[in-house]
Amino acid sequence: MARLQVLLAAALFGTTGTAQALGPASSTPLTVGAGRIAVGGSLLVLLAWASGGLRGRRPPRLVLVAGAGVAVYQLAFFQAVADTGVAIGAIVAIGSGPVFAGLLERVLDGSWPGRSWLVATILATAGVASLTLSSAGDASLSASGIALALVSGAGYATYTVVAKRLLRLGHTPIAVMGASFGAGAVLLLPVLLLGGTEWLRTPGGLALVLYLGVVPTALAYVLFARGLQRLDASEVTTIVLAEPLTATVLGAVVLDERVGAGGAAGAALVLAGLAVLAFPRGARHAAVAQARP
Repeated sequence: MARLQVLLAAALFGTTGTAQALGPASSTPLTVGAGRIAVGGSLLVLLAWASGGLRGRRPPRLVLVAGAGVAVYQLAFFQAVADTGVAIGAIVAIGSGPVFAGLLERVLDGSWPGRSWLVATILATAGVASLTLSSAGDASLSASGIALALVSGAGYATYTVVAKRLLRLGHTPIAVMGASFGAGAVLLLPVLLLGGTEWLRTPGGLALVLYLGVVPTALAYVLFARGLQRLDASEVTTIVLAEPLTATVLGAVVLDERVGAGGAAGAALVLAGLAVLAFPRGARHAAVAQARP
């Protein structure tokens, strides 16, 4: 159930690109990202308050670090995509998330994610690379863009690992999401106020930011946190590699983008990586034992 919750969250995350493509042409990536966190973070704070999750005391340093991870991930990712293209930016940012998460867990908790995580991460990361490179075209490489994408992946992994620690301290998923994204929204508020927000005054712009804030942020991250409560951060970040698979399917169906052989191969690799996590070693041994006469 926990893996299914994270997988559904990843599917919702994967709708953001298509939603932005269908939004106003005057919108900018930075203000869209800041607006998404402002709406989603506010909603998560309200949900946490209504459920009584904000009554307990959370370590302020951990909340601040989690909020900074949310803010850094958003800003660095969108700027990386602008500098070096969607394909390369997505490969480095999304693909590096599980690696950073595994390393952070090793440093902070002294635990190694395990062989299944390593195999799943290799397969799924290769799938992400194939999915994005299949539509790379003439994307130009940028050293600064790749560096920002790595910063984005590190920010996402940091947020996930810190959120996991807050959950281990006994805080509820909604409370953790409310505190983390509330802090992230405050940190991103200057970007929203100083950026061009004329597009927000249009019906399409309002619909875009409300959708991004409610569905792939508030709803998705509640599911994400519920799954994270029962799984390791490294495993969660690997499952979230299903996000580009959703984006590819929506691009083909909604935006009429073609998926070639590279895209199909990438989808298969991502699914293979998810299967490794969804079918743990113990379950495999049990299935083999039951299959024996």
